[in-house]
Amino acid sequence: MARIEDYALIGDCETGALVGRDGSIDWLCFPRFDSDSCFGRLLGDEKNGYWSLCPVDGYTNERRYLPGTLILETVFATETGRARLVDFMPPKTGASKVVRIVEGLEGSVEMGSELVARFDYGVTVPWVSRLEDGAVSLVAGASMLVLRTEVPLHGKSMKTVGAFAVKPGQRAAFVLSYQASYEDPASPDDPWVLLDRTKSFWRDWSSRCEEAGPYSDQVLRSLITLKALTFGPSGGIVAAATTSLPEQIGGSRNWDYRFCWIRDATLTLMALMGAGYYEEARAWRDWLIRAVAGSPNQLQIMYAVTGERRLTEWEVPWLSGYENAKPVRIGNAAHTQRQLDVFGELLDALYQARRGGLPENKRAWAIQCALLDHLKEIWKEPDEGIWEMRGGAKHFTYSKIMAWVAFDRAIKSADEFEMDGPVDDWKVQRAAIQEDVCRRGYDEQRKTFVQVYGESQLDASLLLIPAVGFLPPEDPRVISTIEAIERELVNDGFVQRYDTKATKDGLPPGEGMFLACSFWLADAYHMIGRDAEAKALFERLLALRNDLGLLSEEYDIEQSRLVGNFPQAFSHIALVNTAHNLTHRERPSELRGSKKALPSRGNESKDAPRRHV
Repeated sequence: MARIEDYALIGDCETGALVGRDGSIDWLCFPRFDSDSCFGRLLGDEKNGYWSLCPVDGYTNERRYLPGTLILETVFATETGRARLVDFMPPKTGASKVVRIVEGLEGSVEMGSELVARFDYGVTVPWVSRLEDGAVSLVAGASMLVLRTEVPLHGKSMKTVGAFAVKPGQRAAFVLSYQASYEDPASPDDPWVLLDRTKSFWRDWSSRCEEAGPYSDQVLRSLITLKALTFGPSGGIVAAATTSLPEQIGGSRNWDYRFCWIRDATLTLMALMGAGYYEEARAWRDWLIRAVAGSPNQLQIMYAVTGERRLTEWEVPWLSGYENAKPVRIGNAAHTQRQLDVFGELLDALYQARRGGLPENKRAWAIQCALLDHLKEIWKEPDEGIWEMRGGAKHFTYSKIMAWVAFDRAIKSADEFEMDGPVDDWKVQRAAIQEDVCRRGYDEQRKTFVQVYGESQLDASLLLIPAVGFLPPEDPRVISTIEAIERELVNDGFVQRYDTKATKDGLPPGEGMFLACSFWLADAYHMIGRDAEAKALFERLLALRNDLGLLSEEYDIEQSRLVGNFPQAFSHIALVNTAHNLTHRERPSELRGSKKALPSRGNESKDAPRRHV
């Protein structure tokens, strides 16, 4: 099994595929990120589906994304020659497609293609047949794949295989499309036209990215990844393209991340606006408002890409798990949890959208006021916390802080944007929460805020106290909390979310260093004036990216490898914001909780500085 960092992502802004260094697509769900997989070897083995395209003999290879795009180029070198493989998914205008083009560069290279489609998360074998035009169809139930190529194909051992050779100037193309089985097969597409259209789409999009000083290339690659994890029709952004990649190799902390989390709202919005992507920021803001619309007591922490609420969790017994990490989970039971921090995240995101100049959404303010009425009644109650622990509800300090943020941002919205509301009552609530947190969430003896009221454990989310504006960065309690986290949660310079051995979270202990939290430490360093340490940590984190600039959720310092779902939106969002903190005049970690206005470019994005890609 390939290491997590050995994979690349390609996608069409509705779903995505993971492609290994060896030219094998080992994960693909059609037609959405959260649909059943048809290639599932990533979480099992060959019988669960894959599509390999590589030289038949020994080879070495190197790979890259074409600049400013999500088009993957892998160059294979054999004893007899060199060949280039180009993989991409065209932005969707009809059927979802994967296009693979092989081109000869030197000598002659013998290539082989093996397609093993297994629907329903790797268990259902399709019926394979020839269409009248020579294409191969693979049908099972409601799903159909159609493979078109000029390369001769035949069946062998329940695989669809083909062999061919390429010399300089020769090219062979494969187009695999997905559609409902009851529809007529879509007409064939010209792969070269699809390639040109895909290049134009990504390069036009990338050209809108504002510069980030010496980190401009790294920021652009993270933003392209974030765009690829966006479900275009709705504007929702999934946390990752995968499910059940383990937070510890061989462990059981394996979760389905193909959904959209409210907790990511504000940082996502600020990353997009900070780079000049106001159209995407507005789409994300509007997705948030549609998703949470309804009764305030039914607010969830996550939703599906178009806002569906039922994300029932179940385990897949026939998949052995990535490197035998079980169980493989589909759906996420945490969607039923109460997490008070989402109220603050949501109201903060909507406030930042106003500060950034996004046009007001007519439903937004009424929904916010209703949510605050509900939060007033429940903020004193326990919850499961930002990390979705399964050890029972507690009084998490960060949850209370974000409840404070909810009232604070409502007050600021009323003051700065003339929104009507019971501001005096909100001020009473805000003051009561701050007093409660400072009294019950701060350990006077140890000089640190703690994870849970009355307990001693620390939590990396407390690094965000100055960024959200709860206390100023120069407050001695902020500085001493950062120092306590350095002592107790930092290992080899990187940050873990909390001590899984000391915290009863309902799961066996053990996970990697959480990358977003490590970026937060760099932000905290910057806010308290430790700029050299902030930059050094940021550049160490950049070095953890794979050769294509991609990050997963966590990093295993003992095995020196990425772990967790991949690529992880939260990690890339944190990377972008930290880069902006270190390079921009308008720094998100300083602006988020301040009264200083954000640069209002929401209606001027077409005139923003453009990159040459």
